[in-house]
Amino acid sequence: MALNIIDLSTVPADAENLTSFLDQLCNQLDLDFASYAMVDPFHGSVHGYANYPDTWKQHYMQRGFQNIDPILHKASRSIAPVDWTRFERDDLFAKVFHEAVDFGITPQGLTVPIRGPFGEQGLLSVTRNCKQGEWEKVRRHMIGDLQHAAVHLHDSVMSSSTLARLLLRPQLSEREREILQWVAAGKQQQDIACILAISDRTVEVHLRSIRTKLGALTTPQAVGRAIGYGFISPQ
Repeated sequence: MALNIIDLSTVPADAENLTSFLDQLCNQLDLDFASYAMVDPFHGSVHGYANYPDTWKQHYMQRGFQNIDPILHKASRSIAPVDWTRFERDDLFAKVFHEAVDFGITPQGLTVPIRGPFGEQGLLSVTRNCKQGEWEKVRRHMIGDLQHAAVHLHDSVMSSSTLARLLLRPQLSEREREILQWVAAGKQQQDIACILAISDRTVEVHLRSIRTKLGALTTPQAVGRAIGYGFISPQ
């Protein structure tokens, strides 16, 4: 599944400035960079903050690295902190960080996963450029602080009304919106099938999907909720 990445630092929010928190975390633990990513498995997106250079964040998104980055796709399935040495022989990890080094980002790091109540997966990742022996000592010393910081970050992000809207807002396909708009216009299922040149069965499948996504018991209820969300226009 392709993931869409959303840089929350560019989204107006009523939460605290979490990017500043990442900066403070790096200063306190003598780290190079830190990032927080929340993988939303329902809508196919990654929401995140990072204090990486803007040039790297732009490059990362332009290259679509969120779709292959093992830190997102493998570390998110772990319940324990993941040292990036686990990915030393991973071709996809090598592909991402072969380019990251050009932006001053080392492939030496650690990711702390957090699992949330809505099925979302939070990931706090940190990097530091140092010798392996030094890194092992630093990692052991800071792991408790990182786990505490990861929980704090995740709770803060999830308490943001901005992210709550991004995470919990249902998503309708263009076809589903089109069908529901015709329902709102008073068209019957057979009429809609004829207008859109699809079968009655296909219309019914879409309507069932719409009701499920909107948490509606009936199609009229789904229409009302879709208008409230701004998915369709009232007739």
